[in-house]
Amino acid sequence: MKYNVVIDCLGSDKGPEAIIEGAIKSLNKFEGLSVTLAGPKDLIVSKMNEANISSDRYLVLDAAETITNYENPTVGIMSKPNASLVQAFKEAGKDEYIGVISAGNSGAILMGGLRFLSTPERTRPCMGAVLPNAKGGFTMLVDTGASVDVGSSELVSFARLGTKFMRNLYKIDSPRVGILSNGAEKGKGNHLVKETYPLLEEAEDINFVGNIEGNMSLAGECDVLVCDGFAGNQVLKNSEGMAKLLITEIVKYSKMNNKPELMEVVGYLMSKYDFSSLGGGILLGVRKPILKCRGNSDSAAIVATVQMLINFAEGASVYSK
Repeated sequence: MKYNVVIDCLGSDKGPEAIIEGAIKSLNKFEGLSVTLAGPKDLIVSKMNEANISSDRYLVLDAAETITNYENPTVGIMSKPNASLVQAFKEAGKDEYIGVISAGNSGAILMGGLRFLSTPERTRPCMGAVLPNAKGGFTMLVDTGASVDVGSSELVSFARLGTKFMRNLYKIDSPRVGILSNGAEKGKGNHLVKETYPLLEEAEDINFVGNIEGNMSLAGECDVLVCDGFAGNQVLKNSEGMAKLLITEIVKYSKMNNKPELMEVVGYLMSKYDFSSLGGGILLGVRKPILKCRGNSDSAAIVATVQMLINFAEGASVYSK
């Protein structure tokens, strides 16, 4: 099958070169793939020529401007029509594209998705991440940083979006939904959690299982874990940081005590908890998949994110049902 993907080349900490390299590796890996790259035309064409990529497999949207992490996302989207992210979103609205990839400003991606790829219901989008859990499955964390200040109605909406995603893509008939809290008992949590709890409990279309403490966030006790973007971003980054710390300590111990057999364990843990290999954060509540890569994403992370988009296209769509 043939797939067309739009990639924003600007906004990355590593510069456009890393994103373009990832696009080239993706084109070499996926035979039916074509890409549209929003960024500096001369650089993109030069890199594609060096890699002997046929001109019929890529299109360039010439854009030298970007929306930085220091700008107001809404102002950036509205005042920079020629920014690479804006150009990418405008192009992605066409039927032939299966989704968008960007390593840029999370808030701008949220606002851009709402402006250019919103659903007829104008649902507030949220950013999710699918993470491996202790039971061998996956847990979707929503929101992971796009909306740091939300109300209870938004959290209920996020729960529905996460439920839809896990049901359609992972074939879970009735995804279990938990809310992140500082205690498992009903009545624990801050004002937002206490206000949202009964709304989730009463929602007939949500399989609510109650509060989930931070240390149990990836224990497999729920399929969707709901929280505001500030808390979700901390869970995401702390989980990644702890995984890296434990792997590093095992490597140190193996070398200090001459136990090379432990490197097999390291290899297993690195494959299971390599967060970059899982692809990007997923913007839910829009018409097409929008994947947010980390700012420091390398070319391998771009390839993994393209793979995720292709998986979406090949599986049940979570954006059209």
